Amino acid sequence: MRAIAMCLILAMAWSSASGYEYVVGPDGDDGNPGSAARPFATLQRAQRAVRELAARGDEPIRVMVKNGVYYLDEPLVFGPEDSGTESAPVVYRAEQEGGAVISGGMRLTLNWKLYREGIMQAQVPAVLSQTDKFEIDQLFVNGQRQPMARYPNYDPEARPYNGAAADAFSPERAARWSDPTGGYIHAMHRAHWGGYHYRITGKNAQNEVSYEGGWQNNRQMGMHPKDRFVENIFEELDAPGEWYYNARTGTLYYWPAPGQEIASATFEVVRLRHLVEFRGSLDRPVHHITLTGFVFRHAARTFMDTREPLLRSDWTIYRGGGVLLDGAEDCIISDCEFDQLGGNAVFVSNYNRRIIVRGCHIHGCGASGVCFVGNPDSVRNPLFEYNQRQRYDEIDLRPGPQTDHYPADCQVDDCLIHNVSVMEKQATGVQISMSSRITVRHCSIYDVGRAGINISEGTFGGHLIDSCDVFDTVRETGDHGSFNSWGRDRFWGLKDAPADELAGLALLDVATNTIRNSRWRCDHGWDVDLDDGSSNYEIYNNVFLHGGLKLREGFHRRVWNNIGINCSLHAHVWYPQSMDILNRNIWTEAYPNPISMPKGKWGIQNDYNLFTSETALKKAQQYGWDSHSVVGDPGFINPAKGDYRVQKDSPALKLGFQNFAMDQFGVMKPALRALARTPELPRLRWQESQALEHEDGPAFYWQGASVEAITGEAFSAFGVNKEDGGVHLKEVPSGLFAARCGFQKGDLIQAVNGQAVKTVMELYAATNRAAGRSLQINYVRGQQSRALAMDRYIYVTMLNFDDKENKEMADILSVADTLPFKAVKSTPDTANEPLSVLSDGRLARNYGPVFRNGVESGVYEIDLGHEVEMKQISTWSFNQNGNRGRQCFSLFGVDPGNSSTPGTKRIRIPLATVETAGYSDGLFTVSRIKTSDGSSLGCYRWLEWNVSPVTEAQENTAYQEFQVK
Repeated sequence: MRAIAMCLILAMAWSSASGYEYVVGPDGDDGNPGSAARPFATLQRAQRAVRELAARGDEPIRVMVKNGVYYLDEPLVFGPEDSGTESAPVVYRAEQEGGAVISGGMRLTLNWKLYREGIMQAQVPAVLSQTDKFEIDQLFVNGQRQPMARYPNYDPEARPYNGAAADAFSPERAARWSDPTGGYIHAMHRAHWGGYHYRITGKNAQNEVSYEGGWQNNRQMGMHPKDRFVENIFEELDAPGEWYYNARTGTLYYWPAPGQEIASATFEVVRLRHLVEFRGSLDRPVHHITLTGFVFRHAARTFMDTREPLLRSDWTIYRGGGVLLDGAEDCIISDCEFDQLGGNAVFVSNYNRRIIVRGCHIHGCGASGVCFVGNPDSVRNPLFEYNQRQRYDEIDLRPGPQTDHYPADCQVDDCLIHNVSVMEKQATGVQISMSSRITVRHCSIYDVGRAGINISEGTFGGHLIDSCDVFDTVRETGDHGSFNSWGRDRFWGLKDAPADELAGLALLDVATNTIRNSRWRCDHGWDVDLDDGSSNYEIYNNVFLHGGLKLREGFHRRVWNNIGINCSLHAHVWYPQSMDILNRNIWTEAYPNPISMPKGKWGIQNDYNLFTSETALKKAQQYGWDSHSVVGDPGFINPAKGDYRVQKDSPALKLGFQNFAMDQFGVMKPALRALARTPELPRLRWQESQALEHEDGPAFYWQGASVEAITGEAFSAFGVNKEDGGVHLKEVPSGLFAARCGFQKGDLIQAVNGQAVKTVMELYAATNRAAGRSLQINYVRGQQSRALAMDRYIYVTMLNFDDKENKEMADILSVADTLPFKAVKSTPDTANEPLSVLSDGRLARNYGPVFRNGVESGVYEIDLGHEVEMKQISTWSFNQNGNRGRQCFSLFGVDPGNSSTPGTKRIRIPLATVETAGYSDGLFTVSRIKTSDGSSLGCYRWLEWNVSPVTEAQENTAYQEFQVK
């Protein structure tokens, strides 16, 4: 009987020398033979017919699907028995590209009635209202996804979440809700490292909302206090376009958009999570099946199931998507559109080989575009949570994977991916984790909440990112880049590892990754961000348009022949011998200050680069880099059109730089190229101004340590929230107050006595406010929060005096134990009064010996004649013309070092920085520097006041008197 059935199937299938073909059409019937004249009605019926032919493997098999919408009751699942062969593949193709829609939803026929205030209501079909199989979580009207009833209301221009509010589920807000059970809370991660999602389970008598969830992020730090919203709550149905479904009554509520004719509109709801699945195994894979030309639409949101941690990356993941491949080989998804799916578009999970996603348009997805994620059982010594660590003697030292349960030799080629991560913010255009040799080529990726391309860890490398155009990324998150990677592999954070073996250990899990021939722009982070441990990268022939290149701790990175427009290299926390090589790049901006870098040599080489600023080159050379680099105009051919090739006489060419193509970024497929946006091209800042030709601003000191607030993207080096910020201890000299208390170079102070400090001025204010009381300091070291008490420290008191208090001024100036000065000097020379008035015990209403306008780093020096122990240092100023009473200076004690001659080989010891902004409104201002316990500030012969201008016109302070007690 089986032989007879087989003969009948062969007779029914259209055949020729090129193989067999079946036809599926919306006007078909599954009782038909599947011919062009009498097509099947469903893809499942065609699949059964193909399965019989595929067993022969003698000819190619095609299923042509006519234009129309094919609603699935359950996912279309391909198993090993549906496979083709290399010479006889199975191809399912749309009759016309984009004409056949595979839908995981259902079209509704509704009888609308007015509910109230413009809100309409209708009963849904019984198949939806009388079963728990389907959950209606998305509504499409005329093909466009509509927002659930939500607070705050949907705003297409707002970020994050198209609108967020601190009171999203406050008791005051929840008091409006009769029963919020089944609603959702969506909140950004506290540090904007992705987001969290929660299902509301109810509320109590005090209107406090209860909820479950929050497992969607692998760096648990709690939800953001402001960036959050709620949805699927009936009482929040208060704006056009919003909807709400009451599952208990089977009632759908909808507020039509202005002018919308709902009687003739198409309403569709979503039922399935996956539309198509390839389900095989390493031993019995699905193979040689192609899907081409389809539109995939109406897949459910999956954010509540995003909970599997991806090793020590920041991610958790849901292994599923519109199309899921698990155990497949040599399968192709080509020329398809993935339209507004609720979760991931394509997910390649566990064992897969040679999977190709080509020529596809992926947009509006709730999570990621294309994901390649292996099984953790393929990884040697896997760790899952960021803070987990292991010992050197515990790890397996064999290189590479230990099983084959991971994707390898796969491609995402010539695809347009945009407006993804609509709901899940730890999502990306292309995600790679526990995979090998993944190629992402000629893809345009933009409008993404987080990275455009993300590699979660080193396992197993060999990836190629080539000719891509990635921009408008990190739009709703922070501390990230258009390209982001982590390398938290076996070697990273390894306890007791021999330092000289780390560079070799970093290669156990990762073959060389290559990023080349691509254009990157991230306005909210770095263009390319190689974060924690990212190792073994070759980066060349790239254009960075805004955020530049960040290299954090890792090994074996080679960076050459790149162009940074208004940007350059960000160096964060390198290993002492990173083995990095950087050369032959064009940098049009200075390197930002390196953060927490080791002393001594950084890498093998950073040299032979072209800078457009003498100041930028000199700054690089201060770090021991770029001894052979030069300054000049690169001579870009047409920068206004994005052609950054250099002309024949460019100095870059003499350094070995080579031109590369500027018209090959992003998608090449004509239909997609016509749709794709391109990044905004920046003006050449170095040509328009001399902004780079100034030195860094004044240095600031706290308790003897040099400090600076973290700005821009520097917060990434400390693993803290950009909003929380902090003050970085750049250098902590031994023997001074900060070091004695236990602070170290690289620490980040975030709070003093419970008061957040985001700026240096806030740190000063909090210290001075304590006025001698103990300081309780919260700080970050090694990305871990710590706290300590500081009982002995330097602080400053600031006072103002006016005409009515001249006697008090006189009393203060005549303090008996004020030390006499042997000499007072200045560099450069001052104007107006002689320097001697700074120690005459009198205050005058004039400029005093003031530095001329524009002097940015004037120095007053006093010589006490011999070393003395100092307990208080006071500085007086006059508010000349209403603007020169403010004081801004750093005070140094001077150690004679190896010479007793003033000004020669002396060591300057930072004591304090004084900034009296906000305390300088009186006629005279006095600042006093002293210790919390009244003990010594130190023993010095010389003191230096390094002053900075105090007005926008570069005017300096009218100092009147210096006192030392």
